[in-house]
Amino acid sequence: MERNPKAHLYEDLPSTPGVYLMRNAKGTIIYVGKAVNLKRRVSSYFTRPQDARISALVREVVRVDHEDAGSALEALIVEAARIKEFLPFYNIEQKDDKSFTYVEFTDEDFPRIQLVRARTPIQGKRYGPFLADRPIREGMRILRRIIPYATHAPGKPGDRPCFDYQIGLCPGTCAGLVDKRMYRAAVRKLELILAGKQKQVIAQLRRSMSSAAKSLEFEKAEKIKRTLFALEHVNDTSIITREEVQRDRERTVRVEGYDISNTMGNQSVGSMVVFVNGEPEKASYRLFKIKSVSQPDDYASLAEVITRRLKHPEWPLPDAFLIDGGAGQVHAVKAVLREAGVKVPVVGIAKGTERKRNDVIGVVPHTVSVETLIRVRDEAHRFAIKNHRRMRGKAMFY
Repeated sequence: MERNPKAHLYEDLPSTPGVYLMRNAKGTIIYVGKAVNLKRRVSSYFTRPQDARISALVREVVRVDHEDAGSALEALIVEAARIKEFLPFYNIEQKDDKSFTYVEFTDEDFPRIQLVRARTPIQGKRYGPFLADRPIREGMRILRRIIPYATHAPGKPGDRPCFDYQIGLCPGTCAGLVDKRMYRAAVRKLELILAGKQKQVIAQLRRSMSSAAKSLEFEKAEKIKRTLFALEHVNDTSIITREEVQRDRERTVRVEGYDISNTMGNQSVGSMVVFVNGEPEKASYRLFKIKSVSQPDDYASLAEVITRRLKHPEWPLPDAFLIDGGAGQVHAVKAVLREAGVKVPVVGIAKGTERKRNDVIGVVPHTVSVETLIRVRDEAHRFAIKNHRRMRGKAMFY
């Protein structure tokens, strides 16, 4: 099997949680991401079909740095800190400020902690940006079980405690059950964690636990020990894995089909049809009037069509290229893709002299059925024949 030319970028990454930082030839960080499994996540950029935006990113990447994280929660937080620090182009190019979520600490004696959008008027300190709402919402839910905090204005002694207090999520600011100094110390720990300094918080907790034990404050030491253990053993992979699964579920399956039609090598036309999730997307169909081939040569004609198609990065790369033809046509297309550094499966369907056979050449991706590929092949042939006969509609030619 041919080695991926960019395999060196991910082969030595660990299979543990962390943050990856992709750099271009100038050393500029152009993308920051998080992962439960760094090696698996980063390799997916270079070994799977991607849309036009990610394909453009992959072409630019020449180096991938990483930062280890003790948990998916820590990876989520460090990712946000690095995005804020470096403003990577591919993280922010298609998002306006309204899309970002922040964790806000209100400027009050007993700060409330809440999730806000960037457009919300600022009431205090903010940490982020977080590119998606659900992961940080889940992350804060986990943190609140470890270090309880208030989401409401403080009450006064004698007030009825809130429901969150009864289940251990509120420290008691609702009923004046915690003093300002203790609450602010807890808030400071949360601020450090959200600033990507969880290790500093863990070091502080260890010192506090040791000090309490030496002072024979065993109950206090045990409470700190539980907090410390919870921070060091966060069971939170769902923060990222759910997001990755959802992204896979939402991902469309795109197949492009190609055929060549000509009259003794004259007026050759290459057709490109597109199926998305098993259905034709006719707005994406294209015709290519062959320019470089004057003899009947399907191989050279297909090579020209695919070469010209790849000059349109605004068209998403497909999950598979389907070629109406046999091994020769498939090899011609693979050669073009290999030269361009594009790693997308190519499948051919040979029809025989009477177009009654469906001999499959190549490996069919698991996301696509053979039945769909046959439909794509037939549609590419129909579209090529129809427009070769008419040779009009010049707005469709590329």
